[in-house]
Amino acid sequence: MMNSPQSLHFLRPCALSRLAGRKQVYLRFYQRVHQHGLPLQQLQRGLATSAKDKRVKPDGTSKEDGLEIRSHAVAARIEELSQANALDYPRIQNNDVVSMRIPTFREKYRDVSAENPGQEEVVLHGRLQSVRRAGSKLMFLALTGEFENVQGLCNFRKLEASGVTLDAFKGLAKLLTRGDLISITGRAVRSNTGELTLEATSLPKLLSPSLVPLPFKLEEEDAKIQNRHLDMLVTRETTDVLRLRSYIMRYMRDWFHEKGFLEFQTPILAENAGGAVARPFATTSTEFRSKELALRIAPELWLKRLVVGGVEKVFEMGPAFRNEGIDLSHNPEFTMCEYYNAYASLQDLIDQTEELISGLAHHCQDLISTKLMALPAVDLARYARPYKQVEFLPELQSRLGFTFPDLSSPKAKESLITLLQDHSIPLPTDAHTSPLPKLLDKLAGDHLEPDSLSSPLFIIHHPAIMSPLSKSFLCPKTNQLVSARTELFVNGRELANMYEEENSPFEQRRKFVEQALRNSEEGEEVHVDESYIQALESGLPPTGGWGCGIERLVMLFSGARRISDTLSFGNLRNVVGLGPGRARR
Repeated sequence: MMNSPQSLHFLRPCALSRLAGRKQVYLRFYQRVHQHGLPLQQLQRGLATSAKDKRVKPDGTSKEDGLEIRSHAVAARIEELSQANALDYPRIQNNDVVSMRIPTFREKYRDVSAENPGQEEVVLHGRLQSVRRAGSKLMFLALTGEFENVQGLCNFRKLEASGVTLDAFKGLAKLLTRGDLISITGRAVRSNTGELTLEATSLPKLLSPSLVPLPFKLEEEDAKIQNRHLDMLVTRETTDVLRLRSYIMRYMRDWFHEKGFLEFQTPILAENAGGAVARPFATTSTEFRSKELALRIAPELWLKRLVVGGVEKVFEMGPAFRNEGIDLSHNPEFTMCEYYNAYASLQDLIDQTEELISGLAHHCQDLISTKLMALPAVDLARYARPYKQVEFLPELQSRLGFTFPDLSSPKAKESLITLLQDHSIPLPTDAHTSPLPKLLDKLAGDHLEPDSLSSPLFIIHHPAIMSPLSKSFLCPKTNQLVSARTELFVNGRELANMYEEENSPFEQRRKFVEQALRNSEEGEEVHVDESYIQALESGLPPTGGWGCGIERLVMLFSGARRISDTLSFGNLRNVVGLGPGRARR
């Protein structure tokens, strides 16, 4: 099959669009094999020859020159492999020899000694980190797989009895290079230096050669993000951050399941995006040509419908999209975790949050001390319970030195700005153009949130105007209408948001309308979700709701400075840069 024209049908789409530069080489191969039925080996030589036809410019180090040099290196490697008939990319064969993961091998044979070697033959698969030749008849292979390493030993004197010739041994030793994926069959032994080793009983097999040289390190940030797969291979910290993300999500799922929550998936694409105040991504569908659809900005309203439907403890971890800016802690696409717990109060949510976050801190530190050792240690003392709490309005009034006006009045924003000016408190640059909730949020960011730099901080009972989806009540300290809500801040950043959900359809409609009117005055559009209000009419039990961005958790416990470090392929700007047509680096 691999020698037939059908084997290159995956290149057929390339014929439908104009290809630039180096990619045209592949199109020429497809045309040649389609017209002439050339065998695979001849095609592989053709790839090397076509790449070699490109000449490196002698006068500089431009990006184009770099690509030319890279093409020559690839061409030389392909020619070398082709001459050795090592471009067949074999399938994995199942036989009587036990195939074993490297971590399992290290655990099972950790007590192997020179006097007591392993007896059974096993097969290990992995990527070569180095090949060290000791003379012409001894070869040491550093193999890595599933983030653990093991040494392979090939001794010609022991392989000769199985029919391996010296030419074959030398040929493989010369062919193998850093980055190749291989398999080694052998037995566990302890080397003279005390290292656990798999001593080969047959010649290692090349499974998937590395056609490009695997660097030892990527220095430039742009090179790292444009070649994330290489950065993961050579920079342990990059991989450990992403591994920690996976461990955090698994821990959270286990925590929810132990508490009796059920995981549901809710729509990502719908007619309206609700559940938060943010600009959505708009799109269309061939099924609804006259409607504008939106990617969800939060799963909240869908999950609360499920609570109405009798799912009293529900959670979801999935993507959310907000058509807003990119910075160190924000990306238009991110992963949101939300849960809803019927008959839970705000204090219940605070207790659950402390349990979850403190448990995560200990879990992450255990992982960092044993598996993810490229990451900095977690300061567990910071996450000792209980966490500090401050009330939004009483604390802000105390620090600013004046009493806030009635925040539910139509003139509240103008009155607040006047008070700030009278007390010589610097105004945010957009104070006059931002809606009142954003102004209040900015004041809290300047005067309350910095307290979280030393230890986790709950800011509780936000003004009701800031929380249209939460229940509200009259604060006895300020006589202001406030919400049964709190936000958790750590290191100056919001980590989680939670509140008692508004379950009155009458109050919810009133809050939606007020929010829509207020935002329309500011040039923003907010829809009144009548279908959600209709769901409330069937009865939403008193419910506590909670939301947290997964990337924020990963940044917190990994020490990552940028949200892009916690995303497999970086932020949206990075991902767009990896799209078709972008020159490779």
